[in-house]
Amino acid sequence: MKAVAAFLLVLCYLAGSHAWNCKEAPRLYYPKQIDAGQGQVVAIDKYNRAYYLSGSSWYRLGSVSLKHVSVGPAGIWGTDNSNKVYKYIGGDFKLAKGLSLEQVDAGGDGQVVGITPSTHTVYCLRDIDTWGHKGVDTLSWYSLSKKMKYYACGPKYGCWGIDSSSKTITPSSCSSSGWTYVSGTTMKMIEVGTDGSVFGVATNGQVYQRMSIYSSRPQGLYWSSVSMCMPISHLAYDLGNLWVVTNSSMFLQCSK
Repeated sequence: MKAVAAFLLVLCYLAGSHAWNCKEAPRLYYPKQIDAGQGQVVAIDKYNRAYYLSGSSWYRLGSVSLKHVSVGPAGIWGTDNSNKVYKYIGGDFKLAKGLSLEQVDAGGDGQVVGITPSTHTVYCLRDIDTWGHKGVDTLSWYSLSKKMKYYACGPKYGCWGIDSSSKTITPSSCSSSGWTYVSGTTMKMIEVGTDGSVFGVATNGQVYQRMSIYSSRPQGLYWSSVSMCMPISHLAYDLGNLWVVTNSSMFLQCSK
């Protein structure tokens, strides 16, 4: 397997773009989901084990089996195969009672957002509830009255979602400033960085970055293709590093 990974990595170098330089990230076997925020990187492998990156090594994060994990100003949150929500507290994941979600994102300005498994409705948890939650109380989530397949937030310019809409959420009240249609390629996942950068993975595994995002135009202006040597299944971005998981379970760290 190491020989195959090395060969694929050579292909990545040969196919690399001038804008992004990719190398093999600290090795995590069979990664399937990655998230990054505030200098931290977390991941889930195919066995539903959560990990935290420290230096060049991965360390098991808690004892709960999770299918999705997210890290950001609100802390570390995750969901399991039964769509139960957890927060990382005191060295392990504690059940956050109140709502079942299939995907959560903790990258916003203190709030946590998530999507219900059956109706695909977006819900938001206020910053006062995320920061103060100790794994005991039942949490009160606020519906954002929108159906999404994937949802992600950043603290600078707000949140993005698939299907093809974006919005800004006030973290203290989870109130919305409204939806803005964003045209372009069909995406299967979206990522919002701490600095407001937005990346998406198209249904064919191609990576795109949303360009010309400003406070006066938080939806940006156009999508720019990010050259990758093979199809991508998942990605995360934080502090200049683009972390990508390929369809063949390679894990790459890219920077400009």
